[in-house]
Amino acid sequence: MRILLGTHYLAKTGGTESYTFALAMELKRLGHEVEHFAIIRGGVSSMLEEKGVPFMTSDHYDLILANHTTVVEQLWPKGFIVQTCHGNIAELEQPSPYADAYVAVSEEVREHLRSKGYRATAVIANGIDCNRFCQKKPVSPTLQTVLSLCQSDVANDFIRRCCQQEGIRFLQSNKFTDNVWSIEELINESDLVIGLGRSAYDAMACGRCVLVYDFRDYMGEFLGDGMLTPDSIEHSMLCNCSGRASRRKFDEQTFIAELHKYSPELGAWGRQFALEHLNIEKAVAAYLDIYRGIDFEQKLIALKRQKLDMQKASEQELQAVNDSNTKLQELLAEQKQQTASLQAFYEAKSRKHLRAIRALIWLSIALAAALVALVSIR
Repeated sequence: MRILLGTHYLAKTGGTESYTFALAMELKRLGHEVEHFAIIRGGVSSMLEEKGVPFMTSDHYDLILANHTTVVEQLWPKGFIVQTCHGNIAELEQPSPYADAYVAVSEEVREHLRSKGYRATAVIANGIDCNRFCQKKPVSPTLQTVLSLCQSDVANDFIRRCCQQEGIRFLQSNKFTDNVWSIEELINESDLVIGLGRSAYDAMACGRCVLVYDFRDYMGEFLGDGMLTPDSIEHSMLCNCSGRASRRKFDEQTFIAELHKYSPELGAWGRQFALEHLNIEKAVAAYLDIYRGIDFEQKLIALKRQKLDMQKASEQELQAVNDSNTKLQELLAEQKQQTASLQAFYEAKSRKHLRAIRALIWLSIALAAALVALVSIR
């Protein structure tokens, strides 16, 4: 099957970029013909090309998996589009009316789509390449090293202070300033990882304990779900481990209490959970099931409708051009007629003036002759 993966931004490392890369590698492993598209290209698109996933070369694909509304609007005539909405706040994550089906990464996003009049065909959590993100180093029996993947200096300063109080080594990596592609290597240097969303899933796949927490401007306060455990994971994933499920506020005392919940057993549980529920293999299978589950006749009808709409638009544009040409020809004919009328008018007027001048000349000659005759008689 010919499949196109589209995302707005493939210049640097990020959650959607890592997700797109994992999708491409799994689809390629399954034997599909995979290409990619990005509005802003860069390092990640170059890595995809090095892995044998070229930039878009065709005008039609069997399936398009798109991540952002801007991408859908550019690719919709090229095939059947499934748009994945990764959030409910950013403008890029809003559903596009040009998509044929929608996937939400959480129940929170599913409800957001419903509020806008769209139905999510499925909820599929961000898939993780569990072969790339795996446990390469064992965790410590007691908490020794914390890695913050938070995107806020405010949050990182807060976590650093808490770690200093407990004598815990503190590491940090902010994708906006550090932009590390091989983040799995840094995750394996820690015992516990702090962050939101995909950061939490990557860390779980690496067998690390995870504390869901960050300070984001769009949330306006310190929020989190705390330590992920078998009892809290399902609730936290309702909002894609964004911290909005529990919306807990932390001071230093309550945050340090969360750090004390650390145990190597939680890391091992997280790895198993990722294999069973977050594996990119399961995510890809779910996407392909969506495509197979939609009646092919309906797909053809949708494509035919798109083509008819495009043909109708072209015919309307052509008719508009023809109408403009007709009006222009009519205007030129009217102008030509007016010009001819004016020319005839001025020609007639000129002839009239010429006759009057001739009459005056003959009158003058007659008067002159009369005067000469009168003088001669005297």
